[in-house]
Formats: sequence, C-alpha cells, structure tokens
Amino acid sequence: MLSQQLSPNKLLQQLAEQNTEKVKLAITDIDGILRGKMISFEKFISIIEKGFGFCNVIFGWDSADIAYDNNEYTGWHSGYPDATAVIDLDTFRQVPWENDIPFFLADFRDGKGNDLDVCPRSLLKKIIQQAASNGYTPYFSQEFEWFNLVDNTNELYTGKFRDVKPMTHGMFGYSMLRAGQRNDYFNDLFDLLKKFGVPIEGLHTETGPGEYEAAIAYSELLEAADRAVLFKTGVKQIAHNHGVIATFMAKFNESLPGCSGHVHQSLWNKDKKQNLFYDKKKVTGMSSLMESYMAGQLACLPFILPMFAPTVNSYKRLVEGAWAPTTLTWAIDNRTTACVLCRQVAVQQDWK
Repeated sequence: MLSQQLSPNKLLQQLAEQNTEKVKLAITDIDGILRGKMISFEKFISIIEKGFGFCNVIFGWDSADIAYDNNEYTGWHSGYPDATAVIDLDTFRQVPWENDIPFFLADFRDGKGNDLDVCPRSLLKKIIQQAASNGYTPYFSQEFEWFNLVDNTNELYTGKFRDVKPMTHGMFGYSMLRAGQRNDYFNDLFDLLKKFGVPIEGLHTETGPGEYEAAIAYSELLEAADRAVLFKTGVKQIAHNHGVIATFMAKFNESLPGCSGHVHQSLWNKDKKQNLFYDKKKVTGMSSLMESYMAGQLACLPFILPMFAPTVNSYKRLVEGAWAPTTLTWAIDNRTTACVLCRQVAVQQDWK
C-alpha cells in the first residue's frame, strides 16, 4: 500500500536511486509471527516478479520452533521443502529504526500458482474476495495491550524468568505521569510506527505496572491484518532499542492484570461510502445486517476462540473479574462483554 502501486520496474528504479544494497522480506506464520530474511538488492531484483523459495516449516512448527507431530501439510514425512512465496509490492515500507531499509511482506502460492490455503495472509485474501462478491468492503483495526519490562535478559534466563521487573511501577491507567517518565520510548513508539506505515490513533498507559495500550488506525481488511502483525514486531524492536522487553503474553503474572486486545469491525458497501452497520432509524443505531453479524459472531465464538486464545496462558486471563469476557454476551459501551458496540465513537466517526 505504501508503494502507491508502483510497477516492479518503477519500484526497482526508485530503490536503485536510493542506493539500496539490501532488502528485508517477511512472511506471517500460522501463529501471526513474522518469519523472514534479509537479501541483497541483486537477489531482490531476480525474484521481484517470479517469487522465491521459502522453507514451509513455518507452517509446521509453533512459536518456539517445536515441530508439530500431526501436520499433514509439512513435516518429517515431507522433508520440510521450500514453498513458493510471492512478494506483495503494495506492502512496501522502510524500517525507520534500521536506517530506512526497504521492507516487504510476501505470501505463498501452491504448485499451480494459486493462493496457499494454509498461509494466513492468502486465506484472508480469499475471505476478502468472498466479502466483495457480496457487495461488502470490510474495515478493521486492532488494539493491543502489552507490558514493558526492564531488559535484564541475562538475569531472566539465569532465574528462569522469575525476576521480571516492570519498566514503571504502580497500577496507573491513562497516566500522563507514567507516560512522561519514559517520554523517549513513548514518543518513539508513536512516531516510528507511523513512519513504518502502522499509524496509531491513540497510545496510553493501562492498569498495570509498565503496561501500555495502542489503537491502530483503521483500514481495509488486508492492510489492517498487516498492520497488526507489523505493530507487534515493531514494538518489540523499538522497545529493545530503549532497553525494554515488550511482552504481549496474555497473563505474565498471576497477581497483575493481563494483556487484552480488541478487533474493531465494520462493513461498508462496494464503493466504500455507506456504513452498512449503521441505521439512524434504529434506537441502537444498529442495522439489521449488524444484528445478524453480531449474532453470527456470538454463535461462532466458541469455535473461533482458539484463534483469540491460542495457548494455555491465554485461559489464565479468561476468568471472572479480570476484565476479560467469559460469556457469550454483547452490549453497548460495556467493557465486560465479549462483543461491544462503541456507540459514541461510532457516531462521531460515522461508524467506520
């Protein structure tokens, strides 16, 4: 998207004029983690249109690189071969905390050149096509909460991660004071992520020592998903440069609040001018389509929960009294339910 849909030749010309020597490529694995490599500019020129080989092990192991033993797509039975990855030129960015090195996302194709179903980004494009065929344009965004810890890595490994020290102390949500105490880090998050093509609408402290929350600016669905995964990686890298460890773990300490996350959603018409979730004639402001959409989410939530809560640690937070939803509920401006209609924000922003 940041490339403004430049042709491969024009993009290569632009990068050459900037004396580019190397390029970063990344792919999203099944856990939403970026896996990638740095390549020479010469190598990039040779693969910009035809794609490149990338080991398909990223669909055969977990976040700790432990191989699954029941994976049909790849495994010891297949020898973990390369799959073909194709660069999405519309994802062009430059990494401001790494001397503006060019950065691109890629996704996978199968042997016939079609999107690979096991690739999360390829699967999302399929869903977007289905929405478009029904006249819908999805707009999404995400909010993330995370804890910022003192980077005492050697001590942490020696003590088996028992001596974790928050960056700041005290339960101080929405604190201007705590944010100001790490003003350099706080401002770098806001400014550098924007330069990286991941604009933040709001950033503030949460109720937890050293905990922050950020709301990413909304966009069309594929770009929103890209921003989400790039946000988490970007935050961790910026944090490291400030002597901080950023953790998005759902519950890193049983006596402290956990880390939440919110997925903001709306459907617009094909020309992106009418919010199909909004009906000004309804008392709630909810259109019939939104009511059906909400009902569908509630009905499917038990089945899609593993995507939102993928680890054992996730369920340490999903308990009563922890500001986490534990029931199939929805409400207007109620932060204790699973699905929330933020009515005031919706009216002010025309429900996008």
